[in-house]
Amino acid sequence: MQVFYAPDITGEYYTLDERESKHTVRVLRMVEGSEIKLIDGKGNLYEGVISDPDQRACKIRVLDVIKGFEKRDYRLHIGISPLKNLERFEWFVEKSVEIGIDEITPIICHHTEKQGLKPERLNNIIISAMKQSLKASSTKLNPACEFKDFIISSNPGTLMIAHCNNGYERKSIGEVYQRGSDAVILIGPEGDFSEEEIIKAVNNGFIPVSLGKSRLRTETAGVAACHSIYFINQ
Repeated sequence: MQVFYAPDITGEYYTLDERESKHTVRVLRMVEGSEIKLIDGKGNLYEGVISDPDQRACKIRVLDVIKGFEKRDYRLHIGISPLKNLERFEWFVEKSVEIGIDEITPIICHHTEKQGLKPERLNNIIISAMKQSLKASSTKLNPACEFKDFIISSNPGTLMIAHCNNGYERKSIGEVYQRGSDAVILIGPEGDFSEEEIIKAVNNGFIPVSLGKSRLRTETAGVAACHSIYFINQ
């Protein structure tokens, strides 16, 4: 079943843009009556069929809409440092969206090596991952912000900071997070958070957590944190 992103869908009919229309008709060879799914990024899944397989403006007739499709009873927000290798950060974004995440904020830390990101490209990756994993709710990509600003911002839920400093007591996510509640998790750069950053985060209500005994790369730690929250909520 093909899935298309339709953020502006309204009414009984929806017309794919020229690029998607050409892909649908010429590449996928879909014809009149072929079944199709649409997601709007607002939590709704639309089921329909092709009514006019025009290569420039393929028209879809909507048969049904499932509102709040697979809506979770919790929200997950991960603040994570950008990486020197942007492809690794993109990999984190893709996989976390596939698992299920509501918000991503790039945070600039003391050891962050590269600050430049490509929001348009990252949002395209988010849309692609939504379609791949059949997610009807879009993940929000926030502008990058300084670590010190993030930890004092209003973030509801269980606040956690995952770091590797053995000088501080750390608990597992399962020990501090309650199923069905919102979660905010901080993931540091390749050089980890500085000691000063850890202290500031703790003073602002963030609980130090461990993601296990293995020393993980930033992007792997982000995915592991995301999956931990997902697993607890199953």
